[in-house]
Amino acid sequence: MKINIDDFKKIELKIGKVEFAEKIENTKLIKLIVNLGDEKRTIVAGIGERYSVEDLLGQLIVVVTNLEEKEIRGIKSQGMLLAADSKEGPILIVPLEQVEPGTIVR
Repeated sequence: MKINIDDFKKIELKIGKVEFAEKIENTKLIKLIVNLGDEKRTIVAGIGERYSVEDLLGQLIVVVTNLEEKEIRGIKSQGMLLAADSKEGPILIVPLEQVEPGTIVR
């Protein structure tokens, strides 16, 4: 399905910095607290098969910030991180250079 530029503009993408990460026991899920500059959000992501908590702390990631909240395993997830599919599992989409948390991705 193709979308037009007006649809694409509705998606809010920002750089977030992972400040806290915790593996959700017996799952591939990781609970993240992400600094988006002007706020912090909780995100639950299915990246635990590929990444450890230590891999994620301090990492800059791309976050979809205008998704509706979703409760996952009793935790309110307030956005979604971007990752690419690979045979080895999801690979995080990250900026090539250092930018501040909250920077808009376009």
